[in-house]
Amino acid sequence: MRLIGSDWIATMGRTLACAGLLVLPTLGQAAEQDPWESVNRPIFQFNDTVDTYALKPLAQGYRKVTPQFLEDGVHNVFSNVGDVGNLVNNLLQGKVHDAGVDTSRLLLNTTIGVLGFFDVGSRMGLQRSDEDFGQTLGAWGVGSGPYVVLPLLGPSSLRDAPSRVPDSLLTPYPYMDHVPTRNVTRAVNIVDIRASLLDAERMISGDKYIFVRNAYLQNREFRVRDGDVEDDF
Repeated sequence: MRLIGSDWIATMGRTLACAGLLVLPTLGQAAEQDPWESVNRPIFQFNDTVDTYALKPLAQGYRKVTPQFLEDGVHNVFSNVGDVGNLVNNLLQGKVHDAGVDTSRLLLNTTIGVLGFFDVGSRMGLQRSDEDFGQTLGAWGVGSGPYVVLPLLGPSSLRDAPSRVPDSLLTPYPYMDHVPTRNVTRAVNIVDIRASLLDAERMISGDKYIFVRNAYLQNREFRVRDGDVEDDF
């Protein structure tokens, strides 16, 4: 079962989480980065419809029947798996200290934290990174290119879209031979992440397409530069 890509949900999560904290690009700046809006908008609408009528109701049901401690534990397990990608991308970017933190988190959470169910690393002051290959390319000097919206995968860019391929190789799914187990695990991951975004949706205002686009572009710039972005205001 795959209703919508987990990458899209994760991207939306980071976008919404940062939207209230960052200075969004002006309309002119964003428009320059979105020359394919006439194509992107219908794809965005399709993704939003799938989410509204399929994924969001599943996430609401999941949250309603799942005890909070179990929901938190499941979320922690998937976050622990994601630390593998953070570790590799930190190494590729030459961030030795952050890679060391990622390694410590993986060791602690996988062992003491029972495969990541308990986030022991964060309780010990080891903050989680949030890295991907798109950021790695950005750190290497590759520009983001035009903004694109991918069917079922959501907001991206000409740089970030192909970066999903190497990122996917750092997840367990390509190496899970038992198809039912792989599908169930992926589905739970998608629904869990979507459930964590239910409250954040209230931050969206005005034209949803423009809001998501602007927040995404600023969020990616913020993350590629590790928070060192210029304020145009």
